[in-house]
Amino acid sequence: MGAFLPIIIAAAAAASIVLIAVAVASGRSTDPVQARLSQLGTMQAKSLEELELQQPFAERTLRPLALRLSGLSKRFASASFADRTEKSLAQAGNPGEVGVQEWMGIKVIAAGVAGVVFFLLFWLFIGVGFPLAIALGAAGIAVGYMAPEFWLGRRVKARQKLIVLQLPDVLDLITISVRAGLGFDAALAKVVEKMKGPLPDEFRRALAEVRMGKTRRDALRDIVPRTEVQALTNFISAVIQAEQLGVSISKVLQVQSEQMRIDRRQRAEEMAQRAPIKMLFPLIGCIFPTLFIVILGPAIILLIRGLSGMPQ
Repeated sequence: MGAFLPIIIAAAAAASIVLIAVAVASGRSTDPVQARLSQLGTMQAKSLEELELQQPFAERTLRPLALRLSGLSKRFASASFADRTEKSLAQAGNPGEVGVQEWMGIKVIAAGVAGVVFFLLFWLFIGVGFPLAIALGAAGIAVGYMAPEFWLGRRVKARQKLIVLQLPDVLDLITISVRAGLGFDAALAKVVEKMKGPLPDEFRRALAEVRMGKTRRDALRDIVPRTEVQALTNFISAVIQAEQLGVSISKVLQVQSEQMRIDRRQRAEEMAQRAPIKMLFPLIGCIFPTLFIVILGPAIILLIRGLSGMPQ
């Protein structure tokens, strides 16, 4: 037994060393960079066709087609029209991140689709003559070309209306934040954090421009042409003027907030005064004819029977 004792001790020591090495290796944390590289190495490379098929249908088909057709519309569009379109898209909140070129291409696509639909509808389904169907198809082209403009105009008005409705609450939050000790930029950041809508989005963009190096005065001024809301323009002008003159921003915000509440109450009173006039048309068109039928119907029947000699 004494002869095997050194061998047993050596084997136990070797086993202990192996177990310790295994434990250390299993407990070692994996390098995240190495794990990411190994994951990328095991991923199968995707072809360009697969990557394109992962994009939405509009990104794969409509946007490239609109970009190609925009060159055709550029020949007939002036520089002033392009400037107005860019301004309208900015006021609408850049729906779908569409640029001026893509918007012109969309108008050309809508004109072509409307022209074909009008021609087929009146020629095949209604059965008008071929020359008249051609003329109606041309009218459909005009309608399709102008329809996106009407949609864009309605979107601009809806966005401006929403900004007007949000402005009093936004000003109250900015005023409370400033009076609580925050700076003006921090108060705008609080609005961006707590609220959603077109006005917080504009303030988010202004704060991003300030972080990129633009002055706060210029960033706020750039909001005006993107919204064209008179109440917001007055607020921004008051803030810029207070900054230039060194007036306390807290007092300016308090005055502006009170004025916004007064304006909101006046708008509510104006809408309440318009309500009876708006109710007049449904009354005349829907309720009064029914009342006339119920009240005068029996009298008219009796009058017709009396004139015709029929028994009562």
